Amino acid sequence: MLALLVVVQGFATALLILRLLPGRTRRPPIAPLTGDAHAGKVTVVVACLDEAARIGPCLMGLRRQGPAMLEALIVDSRSTDGTWELLGDAARQDSRIRPMHDDPLPPEWVGKVWALEHGLRHARGDWVLGIDADTTPQPGMVAAVVNAAEQLGLDAVSFAPRFNEMTVAEQWLQPAMLTTLVYRFGAAGEKAPAPDRVMANGQCFLAKRSVLLANGGYSSARRSWCDDVTLARHMARNGARVGFLDGARIIGVRAYSGIGQMWREWGRSIDLKDGTTPFTQFLDCCFVILTQFVPLPALLLAGALHVPEWRAGGPGAAWFWLNVALVSIRVLLQFGLAGSYAERHWTFWLSFTADPVAAVRIVMSSLKRPRQWRTRHYDADTVVPA
Repeated sequence: MLALLVVVQGFATALLILRLLPGRTRRPPIAPLTGDAHAGKVTVVVACLDEAARIGPCLMGLRRQGPAMLEALIVDSRSTDGTWELLGDAARQDSRIRPMHDDPLPPEWVGKVWALEHGLRHARGDWVLGIDADTTPQPGMVAAVVNAAEQLGLDAVSFAPRFNEMTVAEQWLQPAMLTTLVYRFGAAGEKAPAPDRVMANGQCFLAKRSVLLANGGYSSARRSWCDDVTLARHMARNGARVGFLDGARIIGVRAYSGIGQMWREWGRSIDLKDGTTPFTQFLDCCFVILTQFVPLPALLLAGALHVPEWRAGGPGAAWFWLNVALVSIRVLLQFGLAGSYAERHWTFWLSFTADPVAAVRIVMSSLKRPRQWRTRHYDADTVVPA
């Protein structure tokens, strides 16, 4: 049994190394681009619902964009917390900002995706850039994303953000959750090796409007809790060139108010069940268990038992050193993740100890369909607001 475990975990380790190796030569974070480059090319779409406490930095960042931003359509799903009034104030300060209400939510649509679809139908730019209401766009972000897409010949590209203002507790758990994505899909890069392994981030997702429309707009992701990945993979399967790049210098995010909300919201779709076949999802869960859940407990168990076989030859020694290698890889990855965090508390450097917890969260997420997104509640089977 131990020999079999060594073989299976050894295969998972080899696969992990193959996925991480391209990260050594990945592109540096995209730099902001100022000036008149790409003037009037981009429509920004922001979906929002009761975001009064979070949307301020986003609106300020949009007002600081250059001529590349033709318009910013802020699609409000009839907020009741003062969001609409904030949007009106922003529109008076910058005529490019256009607040609008979306139509009533149809059956089998998730609210955010429907708001993005509404924005797409009113967009005039050659490119459509969807960003979240809790993001902070840096000056030069809009020009930078379209410049990167055009230089690399991409039809759609999303960008990993920089995480801001995280608590000590969040910085222990969130990097471990982020690592599950890196382990499964590799580092950010121009193009994934296969459509079903494409990774995306809806906090900053750019696509050619013509390509979006040719792929049915956002309808392919209308029922998805991981709409960004579902849409990106749908486009890639239809021949679009889809990329995923590092955007730590152009957009930041403070998505959650604490570790409890992060556990619920980040873990809601971290398994990516809506963009993955059940069999692939099962394999991904097994992979995360073998590479993130097992290693640290295995070393602690070996040290506690003082079993001589760990130091001798045979399957016991092989398993011990295999898990030493996996923990070492994970610790080294912390240095690769460091640039994605504006501040790094001491707990960030110990986040590898949260890997077993993150692995459990993925398994939990894969076994249960979500029922809530922000302030909206849904029927788990039909995705109709309750």
